[in-house]
Amino acid sequence: MVKAKVWILKKHFEGFPKESNFELKEVDLPELQDGDVLVEAIYFSLDPYMRSLSKMFLKEGDVQYGTQLAKVLKSKDPEFPEGCYVVADCGWRTHTVTKAKGPRGPILTRIVSEWPTDIPMSLALGSLGMPGLTALYGLEEVCKIQPGQTVLVSAAAGTVGTVVGQICKIKGCKVVGSAGGDDKVAYLKELGFDQAFNYKTVPSLEEALKNASPEGYDCYFESVGGPMFTAALKNMKPGGRIAVCGAIATYNDTTPQMCPYPHHEIIVRSLTIQGFMVTNYKEKDEESVKRLLTWMKEGKLKTKEMVTVGFDKLPIAFMKMLKGDGLGKAIVKV
Repeated sequence: MVKAKVWILKKHFEGFPKESNFELKEVDLPELQDGDVLVEAIYFSLDPYMRSLSKMFLKEGDVQYGTQLAKVLKSKDPEFPEGCYVVADCGWRTHTVTKAKGPRGPILTRIVSEWPTDIPMSLALGSLGMPGLTALYGLEEVCKIQPGQTVLVSAAAGTVGTVVGQICKIKGCKVVGSAGGDDKVAYLKELGFDQAFNYKTVPSLEEALKNASPEGYDCYFESVGGPMFTAALKNMKPGGRIAVCGAIATYNDTTPQMCPYPHHEIIVRSLTIQGFMVTNYKEKDEESVKRLLTWMKEGKLKTKEMVTVGFDKLPIAFMKMLKGDGLGKAIVKV
């Protein structure tokens, strides 16, 4: 019988997560039935959205929510043969017996067959996976960017933000990024951002945005919320588009933040604000991943990874990621 180590959400988060919110257990896995697949985790993805989804979808005692890159060890599903690699929404578990699809959609997604041997497969959890696709769809499907336009990116040094900025340059746009550290600002400039600033040290967000692009912004890629969102509205060009994929600044709040009512700015500037999730464009994923792979092979898309080794380190690495410590996509290698 196969055993699995699992991290349980022992107690729901109140404010910032603590180690005491989690508990490590060992469980026995059932024998495979028709349609079942046994997967073994190799890498775990750590992303800010996990903080909010835990409250939405989990009960205390459930396995902590999360995505992993895994290898199929045994299979009774011909679409997922033994030895293939998958991105699996199986939570913080070393091993899982699962069906390929669940009530909320696919649980297992095969890695594209053309994956190059010289590109780490862990990037299927980062720039070449959900975060990279979020960047691509937010720019192309929501903002519909055009060459010569100016794009503002919040949380620009995160995995999504860095891909957003680089795609903007590939498509001939000017891009301005906001980040929470001087080292992160330097990294954005290294990636080709036209302007970047440390939002923690500028006297005024509104003035920093105006100085970075006096003519305003055609598009804003929003994943922060809070004061940054209000400041950005005041610097948008008429007819500007805003793609909203997250609200990092609010995830640890025990009471909802209230910003100044922005209706005047939205109305007089004729702004379009659209929330979206990467799953809205699932049918485009395979072709989109191939495009991201091509840009990476051509040297147009660069990335960093921040790797923590050890399944037992998952809670600590998760909290470090939420604090914004370090540069690069946060992953845990088993």
